[in-house]
Amino acid sequence: MLPLPRICRRKQSKVDSSRTDTTAKVSDHAVRGGPVQQAPETPGRTERPAGGGRLELKGGPKSGPSQQPKKYKVDGMLACRYEMKYLVPEMEAAAITSYVRPFLEYDKYSKLQRDGMYPIVSLYLDSPDMQLCRESLFGVKNRFKLRIRSYTDEPEYPRFFEIKRRINRVILKSRARVTDQDVAVLLRGKMLPPQGYTTDVAALSQFQFYVAAIHAGPMILIRYLRQAFESTSENRVRVTFDRELCYKVTAEPRVRLSGSGWQYNDLTTGYAILEIKFTGCYPEWLSRMVRHFNMNARSISKFATSMEQSHRLAFCGPAMRSLWNG
Repeated sequence: MLPLPRICRRKQSKVDSSRTDTTAKVSDHAVRGGPVQQAPETPGRTERPAGGGRLELKGGPKSGPSQQPKKYKVDGMLACRYEMKYLVPEMEAAAITSYVRPFLEYDKYSKLQRDGMYPIVSLYLDSPDMQLCRESLFGVKNRFKLRIRSYTDEPEYPRFFEIKRRINRVILKSRARVTDQDVAVLLRGKMLPPQGYTTDVAALSQFQFYVAAIHAGPMILIRYLRQAFESTSENRVRVTFDRELCYKVTAEPRVRLSGSGWQYNDLTTGYAILEIKFTGCYPEWLSRMVRHFNMNARSISKFATSMEQSHRLAFCGPAMRSLWNG
């Protein structure tokens, strides 16, 4: 049994946004000092430069030496938070889980499962030239993803249109709830009145605007099992383990966990993707955990690595392969 860290008084430290090398080893000062980003209520407007070029997001967070991240609720979720990712061997993941348990509890979905793991499936959208995937692979500091997420295939449960924007380690997220039957229609740009559910209309409109701006369409389905722990404090610490990562290249606007054609992403063969997310100060016990297990933060994109692997294994088709080959 691993020794549990002593709970110490938390220091009001801030994320060092000047450290943009996510492959660097996390030290005692893993998250300390530097400007902190301030989030808008919704992601900013977009502008495309004259003559074409990369779509830029405007009206985003502004940095300042003394600013604290401003948090907004988006469909019950915190819209601004910090995020770090690690790839850990399964044997080590079990030990880390034991380390985490005294400080966090299962989230509402893990509580419903005997082993704490629940399925997630996301349909990722991208432009015809795969702008969003390329930016993720190249480590562009200010980038975003468009996805439609679901936790079940049952048609009566909602799907979620999500924009996930990253600025260094700061994550801004907007989310709109829709019905399964409305997904295809909404992707075509048509706005429908809510049908028996509530949603963030501004977030939905923003999602549709981005889709139209880069001519985005369905690219790939990503599926995995998640085991999630979280705190109920103001800091909202969240630690998740993602396993059994699978993908399926598709152009269909359907978000389904089931069906044939799934391929395993070898990234999680014998490994789990560990994500640490928090909204305020970096807890001392988390810093001790990172040191104890000698964990190294790195950039991990389920979307980009799955697209890359599908290209390598020739599952993506000749048109998409020609884009990868330049």
